[in-house]
Amino acid sequence: MLRTLLLARIAANGAMPFETFMDTCLYDPDHGFFSTGPLRSTPGGDFLTSPEVSPWFGRTLARFVATRQERIGGGASLVEAGAGSGSLLRSLLDGLDGLDVTAAPATVVAVEASPAARDALGSIAGVTSVVASLDEVAAPLCGVVIANELLDNLPVALVVRTGYGWEERWVGADGDHLALVPAPVRPDVAAWADAYAGQVPSGGLVEVQLAATAWVEDVVRRLAKGALLVIDYGGTAEELEPRRTHGTLRTYRSHHLGPDPLTAPGQTDITVDVNFTALLDTAANAGSKVRLVRQDDFLAEWGLRDEIRRLRRRELELAHGGDAMARLQVRSEIKDAETLLHPRGLGDFRVLVAEVG
Repeated sequence: MLRTLLLARIAANGAMPFETFMDTCLYDPDHGFFSTGPLRSTPGGDFLTSPEVSPWFGRTLARFVATRQERIGGGASLVEAGAGSGSLLRSLLDGLDGLDVTAAPATVVAVEASPAARDALGSIAGVTSVVASLDEVAAPLCGVVIANELLDNLPVALVVRTGYGWEERWVGADGDHLALVPAPVRPDVAAWADAYAGQVPSGGLVEVQLAATAWVEDVVRRLAKGALLVIDYGGTAEELEPRRTHGTLRTYRSHHLGPDPLTAPGQTDITVDVNFTALLDTAANAGSKVRLVRQDDFLAEWGLRDEIRRLRRRELELAHGGDAMARLQVRSEIKDAETLLHPRGLGDFRVLVAEVG
């Protein structure tokens, strides 16, 4: 059991930074949430992402990908980092097949840490390789890199605002239980918090997302020409300020909010709201042209509302003497596609676009 192993490690070496704890809980090869067990992003799993809700998510993104592929020309790549169940790649590649694309991706790479997910990804038609890490993707890269609900799972440090500045929270032991313990703040953690935490009340909690910013910087620097799409929940530093009293750290299990992350290590998804101000600055400083939009606006920009209108016309046609089952299927398709645009749900996710070259 991972909790027992963590307590033994703490007894031997002392308290550990929260990002070390989070990384172990999610990605430990033998006990991590994403490294063991079944596929997580399925109806029978622990959570659903936009491409599992509707294939129109991937089909719509295909239009963005197609325009960037055509700018690059031959030899372009398509990379999905954190490819999960493969639902996004399946629908995206299906969407590309339905477009008049003069420069289809020469290679399609799925990057995924979960062994169970990698097994599933290998069966998708059109995927040329499946790898465990972005480090296995050759650089420099020409093409499009997509990360959908990946960065919210990258390990974070935790800091609390005190009367004299920042203080970290590491994971230690209280008898037979894991517990957060105070620790002096490290310089890089304090610098990130000073830059991106915003106004935080005394006692307020901030998730310091150094791993996420390092990931974005790495991808942008790998791109010789192309674009990075980061799609996730969160907001700008200003938008996240009202959530700083208690922070945004939480767990998910079986499609519901789970227990405290210290309670069941390795058995729950651990996630935070992504600070997109930090990512925008990082991507711009790495040499890309950046913009940030809401998911509903981005999908509308690339034609999803037009497709929903087309589906509604089809439903009306089927209502006048058409097949009743086909009409119900179209109605369900419309409902799922509209879910992607819900202003207080998936539509409120953010899309960071970083373009190079």
